Amino acid sequence: MESDTRLWISHHEGHRTTDDATELFEDIERKRNSDSEIPLFISDDWDAFEEGLLNVYGKLEQPPYKGIGRKPNPVLVPAEDLKYAQVCKKREKGDVVGMVKRVVFGNLEKILAILGADADDNISTSYIERLNLTIRNSLARFIRKTMNFSKKKRIHSKYVDFVQAWYNFVKPHISLRIPATDEKRKWKQRTPTMAKGLTDHIWTLEELLMFRVSVQ
Repeated sequence: MESDTRLWISHHEGHRTTDDATELFEDIERKRNSDSEIPLFISDDWDAFEEGLLNVYGKLEQPPYKGIGRKPNPVLVPAEDLKYAQVCKKREKGDVVGMVKRVVFGNLEKILAILGADADDNISTSYIERLNLTIRNSLARFIRKTMNFSKKKRIHSKYVDFVQAWYNFVKPHISLRIPATDEKRKWKQRTPTMAKGLTDHIWTLEELLMFRVSVQ
């Protein structure tokens, strides 16, 4: 998710493994403009995300040979402009007692400059956690212990695709509204795709379902 526009960019159905994380970041990379910088990534504490980012945005580098023993194998190192921060939960006896925020890749000052903050308060996963709640409230297949659970992964993925499209094009977000230019209303409601500049109006469900997607 892009935090400033609330645009839901990508999703991947699977497990929280390195291979699944790599597939997710590969999908994000396919949608990124090649002329733009690698975006800043923020997530919770999970090693698979760090390894997945390295697989997609890393580069092989040959460590120097010290002249003793076998020559070292090339290792994956993060790209110079890769920026990644984590929000880690600190637990005691199973209870969350605090949060620790750390920079995994990149420079802290540059990350805070992107977030527009002089402290680490904006290093947060609150937007994506709120999106998770919206998904669970909007799609019965994510409600646990009910007969609505998905029986096939392919069908499940199609339902998530639909919710993603509805979220981006149809559902207005209060946090994205801007002052209206006419006197009839105080605020102009916007969707994530409007905030991103991909469309100029809130779509209806009919418009979304009737939209023709070009065959690629």
